[in-house]
Amino acid sequence: MDLRVFTEPQQGATYETLLRVAKAAEELNYGAFFRSDHYLHMGAVDGLPGPTDAWITLAGLARETTRIRLGTLMTAGTFRLPGVLAIQVAQVDQMSGGRVELGLGSGWYAEEHAAYGIPFPKEKFGRLEEQLAVVTGLWNTPVGERFDFDGTYYQLSDSPALPKPAQARVPVLIGGHGARRTPALAAQYADEFNIPFASLADTEQQFKRVRAAAEACGRRADDLVYSNALVACVGKTDAEVKRRAEAIGRDVDELKANGLAGSPAEVVERISAFRAVGSQRMYLQMLDLDDLDHLELIASDVMPQLS
Repeated sequence: MDLRVFTEPQQGATYETLLRVAKAAEELNYGAFFRSDHYLHMGAVDGLPGPTDAWITLAGLARETTRIRLGTLMTAGTFRLPGVLAIQVAQVDQMSGGRVELGLGSGWYAEEHAAYGIPFPKEKFGRLEEQLAVVTGLWNTPVGERFDFDGTYYQLSDSPALPKPAQARVPVLIGGHGARRTPALAAQYADEFNIPFASLADTEQQFKRVRAAAEACGRRADDLVYSNALVACVGKTDAEVKRRAEAIGRDVDELKANGLAGSPAEVVERISAFRAVGSQRMYLQMLDLDDLDHLELIASDVMPQLS
């Protein structure tokens, strides 16, 4: 089970904070540092000092880390044109020496679009499908050849399809709870399928849908990686778990029911249950980014038991 760190900087974090977390995650041998792609806080927080851009953040981290993989859960398709996104991701992949992964979603948070003057189109899923076709098509076009695309939402003509990422193939993550279109899209374009904040039963059902969709389009279901994202709240004692839950404004019982909360032994058991239904990778949503001791505890008391 690959454990990865997943952050939500729109809730309030500077680049320096994210850098500390990413470096700590690298030193503690987590599989990756991922961040969300949002420009507005959610819930009862002020979001100070304000949002940071996902790909600018990852560009900085690419130069200030050496081993850990870097990515997004999920880049909002509404924020960037696909040709521009392909250039951005390829450049950050070059800057990192080939450590980048692209999670791409349709975008959903209407309020952040209104707050920063970003168009919020009604038909987002069709746009996402074309964005995936354009981004992967640009990367897959051999050097010296040209790329054209004539879609409903995007048109590219005589593109040199440059630059290329450092990796032969940048892993693409697609995720969500949709029962039909999401599995089909993952089967066509994804290297990894992620289901966020889901129960065991919903995880198992959605993984089965994606596996069936992959087989239906001629892929081996096992060619994809299957992953979850869940909030983490781990402590050596009940008091420590409660303190960490209070720090992020959550209830311990609710976190135990819907996330990864409790003692290291309880969290190992919980993650193992997800592994039993097909999960291979867990993104630990870390909401208190000043609590580096939390990362250390998971690395020392949870990670070894899942190796």
